[in-house]
Amino acid sequence: MSIEVLNESGAPIDEKALADLARHVLDGMRVHPLAELSLLLVDEAAMSELHEKWMGEPGPTDVLAFPMDELRPGHMSGGADEDGEPDPALLGDVVLCPPVAERQAAAAGHGRDEELELLCTHGILHLLGYDHAEPEEHKEMFGLQDDLLSSWREKRGRR
Repeated sequence: MSIEVLNESGAPIDEKALADLARHVLDGMRVHPLAELSLLLVDEAAMSELHEKWMGEPGPTDVLAFPMDELRPGHMSGGADEDGEPDPALLGDVVLCPPVAERQAAAAGHGRDEELELLCTHGILHLLGYDHAEPEEHKEMFGLQDDLLSSWREKRGRR
């Protein structure tokens, strides 16, 4: 599994821990190991620009997800090479904004890194086709998010 983390936010981020979390989430969702994911951390100005361009909403947001290939848990799409081996599929990009995450973390009473973990997990679930517009979708997506974060924190020795 290829996970690229690019920090353009200027904030100090444990990029390896974020990539490890993403791998944990993708493994937990049974995404094929040849999938590729990009995590991009940006400042508020860059996030505002993306938010306005793609969502039509002003100002920065906490997370945006840009799906690429149609991957679903346990499946692979991306075609195959001439030998029949699967080509790596691009899951997509998750864009995170640490300054917004920091404010949200303070309001929620936990640390910025915990908020970034939540947002990263949330973004990956969106890439996998989950949504939370309807009550049943909300219940399913946030249940998965809670389960994945709990197992991640248990694995890391945190609650």
